Amino acid sequence: MLISTAYAQSAGGSAEQGIFGFLPIILMFVVLYFLMIRPQMKRAKEHRGMLETLKKGDEVVTAGGLVGKVNKVGETYVTLDVAGAEMHFQKSAVQTLLPNGTIKSI
Repeated sequence: MLISTAYAQSAGGSAEQGIFGFLPIILMFVVLYFLMIRPQMKRAKEHRGMLETLKKGDEVVTAGGLVGKVNKVGETYVTLDVAGAEMHFQKSAVQTLLPNGTIKSI
């Protein structure tokens, strides 16, 4: 005959091979979590804690780079004394808490 006999292929793999096929992808997500997501969550938690402990008289740096002394702290806003002028900022704009006496040394 001119047509050859076709045979069915055996099953390509078992359930074990399927799990091992996804292992590199799972491993990449685990590494991504520990190298990027977890440290970012830790920094955000520390920043929230710093904002909660903010009080009058603290010296801070805003996200825009302004250095000032806290005059008033509200729920969502903070009033800073920046070079003799009172300015209102959102609490989230406060980036860093400075040691007392930093403004005098600048």
